[in-house]
Amino acid sequence: MTTHFARALSRRRVLSSGLAAMGMTMLAPGLARSAPRSALPGAVTTLAFDGTAILAATPDGLLRYEGDAWTRLDAPAGPSALATHPDRPGTILAGWRDGALRRSHDGGQSWVPADAGLPGAAILSIALAAQAPDTIYAALEGDGLWRSEDGGETWEFVMDRPYLGGEEHDVLSLVSVAHETGMGGIWLYAGTRAGLTRVPDCFCRWQDVVAGDALDALVAGDTPAAAAALPKGEPVEILALAPDAPQRLLAALPSGLWLSTDAGVNWEQSASDPVSALAVDPADPLHVISADAAGLRVSRDGGTNWSPFDLSKDS
Repeated sequence: MTTHFARALSRRRVLSSGLAAMGMTMLAPGLARSAPRSALPGAVTTLAFDGTAILAATPDGLLRYEGDAWTRLDAPAGPSALATHPDRPGTILAGWRDGALRRSHDGGQSWVPADAGLPGAAILSIALAAQAPDTIYAALEGDGLWRSEDGGETWEFVMDRPYLGGEEHDVLSLVSVAHETGMGGIWLYAGTRAGLTRVPDCFCRWQDVVAGDALDALVAGDTPAAAAALPKGEPVEILALAPDAPQRLLAALPSGLWLSTDAGVNWEQSASDPVSALAVDPADPLHVISADAAGLRVSRDGGTNWSPFDLSKDS
């Protein structure tokens, strides 16, 4: 070992020791960078569970938490929508506002295009069909709903944007709700700037969310029971649920987080702070992650009580 190399190695060890004392690590070129265990870099705009891992989209990139640190994935920065396969950990779909849609089968280590046939409009939300997760729905800005029945290989247009309050509205958030519609198939619920609406997956027309017996009451000439609806005049920015628990639905509005335990008919406020991202664990509908101005929070009772996200406990 030359004197010059020995001195360089000694300086590297001293620097590494100092960084380690501050909770940082030196990384060789080409290795993924990991954030400190107690912090997540950048504001979180989208969250998703991928098996036991958590995905978080920020303006700077797509991050994955699995173990004890956030790792930056090899994906373009700032995806506007995320969806994961409930039965196949590692399968991720990500959409961007430039109209790109990509798919990964290895937890985000590599990606392939999945937007053949899409028109290139900004992707606002992605949802997998609750009872057929190889069927994917995408809500596009200024356009409507598109469907792929082969995991993103090909796409077809299926539904115009909902017409509410005298004008069409973009679908800001979309979830597949495994409740029978009475017309065959199940529901897709959509959050818009004009409130909550839904459409059967046969795509006949957009409808209000009402109790299952409301139509029977009208036919009988009775007045349907009044429901505790979401606040009027507020956009429904995010919708989230676990596919196997369709009755438990969470909605993020400017007034905070709202919870329904009867598939969106009645709602109660579970948190007053607005959230920027929200995800429900497909394996445990009571395990919920949210992001707000203060960082990440976790609920273990379905969104009623919240605590700061502790990376040493919440994996």
